[in-house]
Formats: sequence, structure tokens, C-alpha cells
Amino acid sequence: MKQPGTPTLTAWRFIITFGTVSLLADFVYEGARSVTGPILAALGATALVVGIVTGIGEAASLLLRLVSGPLADRTKQFWAWTIAGYALTVIAVPALGFVGVLWVACGLVILERVGKAVRSPAKDALLSFATASTGRGRGFAVHEAIDQFGAVIGPLVVAAVLVISGNQYGPALAVLALPGVLALGLVVWLRSRVPHPVDYEVERRPPVAADTEQALPKLPRTFWLYSAFTATTMLGFGTFGVISFHLVTTGLLPAPAIPLLYAGAMVVDGLAALATGWAYDRFGPRVLLVLPVIAATIPALAFAGTVPQIVAGSLLWGAALGVQESTLRATVADLVDSRRRSTAYGLFAAVIGVATAAGGTLAGALYEVSLPTLVGVTVIVQSTAIALFFAARLAHQHPHSPRSAGL
Repeated sequence: MKQPGTPTLTAWRFIITFGTVSLLADFVYEGARSVTGPILAALGATALVVGIVTGIGEAASLLLRLVSGPLADRTKQFWAWTIAGYALTVIAVPALGFVGVLWVACGLVILERVGKAVRSPAKDALLSFATASTGRGRGFAVHEAIDQFGAVIGPLVVAAVLVISGNQYGPALAVLALPGVLALGLVVWLRSRVPHPVDYEVERRPPVAADTEQALPKLPRTFWLYSAFTATTMLGFGTFGVISFHLVTTGLLPAPAIPLLYAGAMVVDGLAALATGWAYDRFGPRVLLVLPVIAATIPALAFAGTVPQIVAGSLLWGAALGVQESTLRATVADLVDSRRRSTAYGLFAAVIGVATAAGGTLAGALYEVSLPTLVGVTVIVQSTAIALFFAARLAHQHPHSPRSAGL
């Protein structure tokens, strides 16, 4: 007979259901993000205002996790943080389509990103508990693959409603209220069935004395080296914004075809997550070496002069994103004690965010210089990432490294 509070779902059902929650949430916020610029422009925003608002939103989404992550670990209220974050998104997105004042719309754009910051570290920690039973790589990979359906469907649905309604943003975003409410209801139901997901994970560590129970362990040196490896791969990783800029300015693809290429990259994202997730559980962390190899190849194809090469480079960009969103998160779970995992995910997201911003800036600047320079610098950066990876593996062999299948 199950004890009160014991999970009533298998770990796989928990992961799949949580993946469905993420699918619905991505449906909502990716749908909204596909038209954020036009909405703000319709309310009188300049390009500078759009850039500032979206930049603040992305910064809030990443940097606020430095606060929400440690707080989730301290309070142990993982579900509360997760549900609150989803609620902010469900409130902000539909309202964005009906506001008539620019500053209110700007606030809602930022609020949606704050919701992402509030929930993400706690959500990743909840998933990490369940993946201890299923295999870290496979668990996070399946979640990411399900999640990506929402990232593809949301923008397509918004585009369809805009066509039907004569480019009215209110109806287009109002449609997103339905998946938003479903996501919120499903996550509340999931909490009722699995109030303590940590029960999925049985850690074999020495008992903690009663008077030191509140003393949280330090993040291991391996985690920091691993974060440096990840940041370096992102530093040499061009954004899709730069790739799409190349496509439009060179006239190789018409503007309406860009979203279709992006959707194709999201499909590859999900497939790559599944493939590398399964490989991670079978072959270990060496599978992560595929990331710098892919990242080094992307510029040579994505900024080429023929459509087939650019399409191939864009799909490789999606594959790299799939590795980042699934297998990298699985490795964090293997490296860090469960009592510090939300903190680790918050720090990890901040590192990735800063590196992504720097990587996009570097790619854009080098693109203006010359494509051979962009390709050459990217190869050098990714070679450095490979060196950091092996440094992290050597650090993991230290006897005081935490028990895990990680680096």
C-alpha cells in the first residue's frame, strides 16, 4: 500500500506528462514571441524600443534564475515555483493581444519572460528526480522532443489566425489562452499525483547529521568546468537571427520561407535530443563532444552561397540546440547533489545566456568582417571547448568528485 505523498505515476508517465505541460506552454509563449515585434510596432514602438524590451526580457529570463534557483532549493517548494511561473505566462500572453498602450505591452512581454525565470530551475530539478529512474539522457531527451512540438505548432497557429482575422493580434493571442489554461491545469494535476518527485531518486550518500541537515553541499569543481565547456561552445555558436539575416540580405530565400526553415530546425532539435539522450545513457558523456563538432561546422554551411548548404547548416543549428536543451541538462543532474540542483540549473542557465549573447554578437561582428574569418574563429573556439571538456573529465576522476555517470 502506498504511503501518503508517494508518487502514483511511474517516472516515465511523469516525464511524458511534464513534457505535455511544456508542449502546451511552448505553444503559448513561442506563438506570442513570433509576433512580439509587430505587436509593439503597431503600438508605436521604434526598433530601439523593441530591442530594449526584448533584451530586458531575455536578461530577466536568464539572470533572475540566479535568484529563483537558490530559493527553490532553500524552500523545497519546487511545485509552487513551477506553477507560479506557468501562471505568469498564461496571464501575460493573451492579455498582450488586447492592450492599447505601449508601456503596458512592454511590461507584459517582460512579465512572460519573468515567468520563465521563475519556473525553469525548479521545473528542471523536478525532471531531474524522475530521470534518475529512467536514465538521465533518455528522460530529458523525451521531454525535449515533446516540448518542441509546441515550439513548432504555436507560431503556425498564430500565423493561421492572423490570416483568418485579417491581421488582428487580439484573436491570434486569445487563441493561446486555451493551451495556457490546459498547461496550468495539467501541472496542478501532476502535482496532486506526484507531490514529492524526489522520491523517484534514491541517492546513496552518507547520512547527514541532524544538526547539519540545513548545510547545503557546495557545487563541485566539475560543474564549473562543465559550465565553462558549455559556455565556450555557445561562444562560437551563431544565432538563427544571424543566419536568417544572411538569407534575407542575400536574397537566397524569400522572407515567408524563413519561418518554415525555423520550424524544420525545431523538428531536428527534437530528433537530435532523442538521439543524443539515448547515446548519453549508453556511452556516457563522451557523446557531448558532438556539440563542438557540430557548432564548428555550422558557419561553413549556414553562411554559404547556395540554398542546400544553408538549409543543411540551419538544420545542424537545430541539432546543436537539441543537444543543449536535453543532454546538457541531463549532465548537470548527474554532477550536482539533488539539494543544490535548482541552484545549479539557475547558474547554468545564466552562463548559457551570457555566452549566447556574446556568441551572437561575435558571429554578427565577424560576419561583417568576412565569412572565412567567422569560420576560422569558430573552429578555434570549438577546439578550446573540446580541451575544456577533457579538463572536466580529468577533474571528475578526482576521488572527491560526486558519484554520477557524468563527466
